[in-house]
Amino acid sequence: MSIEASKAHDLTVSDALIAEAESLGLDIKGAAEKGIALAIKAEKERRWKIENAEAIQASNDYVTKHGMPLAKYRMF
Repeated sequence: MSIEASKAHDLTVSDALIAEAESLGLDIKGAAEKGIALAIKAEKERRWKIENAEAIQASNDYVTKHGMPLAKYRMF
């Protein structure tokens, strides 16, 4: 497990949301970090799909026209 440096940031969060998280015994800082990490991952995936849309379409077109590569060797 790596130890990462952290820095304090001002973040405004709904009082009701914080109260509910505290009542459930959640680690608010950990939950916030996980949520931000998930948002970053989702945005990177979205951008990757846009950046690679042409290549993905070309691959799909190839399979449509020629079938799956090495399909004759499949046992299922």
